[in-house]
Amino acid sequence: MTNDLLSRRRLLRAGATVAAALPLGLTATAGRAWVPGPPAPFDPGPLCAPAAATEAWSGPLRPIKLAWNANAVCTAAAPVAKERGIFAAHGLDVEFINFGGSTEALLEAIATGKADAGIGMALRWLKPLEQGFDVKITAGLHGGCLRLLGAKSAGISDIASLKGKTIAISDHASPAKNFFALLLSDVGIDPDREVEWRQYPADLLNLAVEKGEAQALADADPRTFIWLKDPRFTEVATNLTGIFATRSCCVVALRGSLIRNDRAVATALTRAILEGGHRVATDPVDAAGIFSNYGGKGSVEDLAAMLRSHTHDHRPVGVILKQEIALYGDELKRVNVIRRSTDTAKFADRVYADVLS
Repeated sequence: MTNDLLSRRRLLRAGATVAAALPLGLTATAGRAWVPGPPAPFDPGPLCAPAAATEAWSGPLRPIKLAWNANAVCTAAAPVAKERGIFAAHGLDVEFINFGGSTEALLEAIATGKADAGIGMALRWLKPLEQGFDVKITAGLHGGCLRLLGAKSAGISDIASLKGKTIAISDHASPAKNFFALLLSDVGIDPDREVEWRQYPADLLNLAVEKGEAQALADADPRTFIWLKDPRFTEVATNLTGIFATRSCCVVALRGSLIRNDRAVATALTRAILEGGHRVATDPVDAAGIFSNYGGKGSVEDLAAMLRSHTHDHRPVGVILKQEIALYGDELKRVNVIRRSTDTAKFADRVYADVLS
C-alpha cells in the first residue's frame, strides 16, 4: 500500500472524527456528512433551507427528471422525498425515470438533458465519469448494501477461501464485482486470474450457487439480504467491511449544465434528496413502506431491516466526499478499473461539485 493512499485514509478518518464534533453551522464547509438544520454557510432562501424549517412552497414547482433504479432499496431517499413532500417543499416537481440500461447510457442521458440528475453507486459510475461525461457528483447518500454470499457446502467462509472459485455476478461492470475484487486483492488473490467471475441474470444468482455452477455470489440488496435467509448461504463480506465502514457507496449526481445555469435548483434538489436520506435513517419503517409501494422486493419488515443495516446517517459532502472519491479511485487502479495514470485527487476535484456552500 502506498504512502499516498495511507495518508489519504488517515486524512479521511481524521476529517470524519473532527467533523463529528463540529456544530451544525460548520458542516458544509468542513466537508462532513450533511444533516438537516439551518447551517450558516447555506443560502437561507426558500430553495436552500431545509423543508422542516420553511413554510410550504407557494410558487410554481420546477419540473425535474430524476433517474433511479426502482429495484434498489438503497435509493429509498428519492421516493421518501417525493411522498413526504420534501421535493415540493423545495419547489420541485420530480418525475422519476426508472433506468435499467447501462451506466454509460444513464450518464449520457443526464449529460444531454434527458434527465436532470440520478442516484447510483459510486463504484459503477466512477469509470464512466473518468471518460468525461458532463455530470457532477454533489453528495454521498449512504454506505452499505453490497454483499458477498458463499455456499456453506463449498466451504466458503472468508475472502481467502474464494481462491480458485467461481463467483456469480449480474454483470462484469457491476459495483459488486468492482468492490469485492478489491477485497480479493487485499488478501493477495488476483481477481482477474485466481477467481472466475461468471455472469447470470441478477434474479438467478442464487440458483447458480445452488446448482453448483458457482460457489459464491456478489450483488446488492434487496436480493442479497433476502437470499441470506437461506441457511445454505453465509455472508462472507459487505461493503461495510473494515476501512469501508465509513465510506459512502451511493451518490447523487447532477447534469453539469444544471449546476452552471441554475445553481439554486441544483442546490434544492441535492438538499431535498439528502433530507430524504435523513428521513430514511430516522424512520426506516416509513421509508420501507414507501419504497415497497414503488415495487420494491421484500416485505416492509425486511426492507426496514435492510435500511437499518446500511449507514443512511452517512451523507458526506465537501472535502470528505472528495476524499472518498479519491480513495475509491486509488483502489480501483489496483484492480485495473481506473487508469493507473489518473491523478485521483484531480479526478475527485473534477467530478465533484459543491452546491451546498
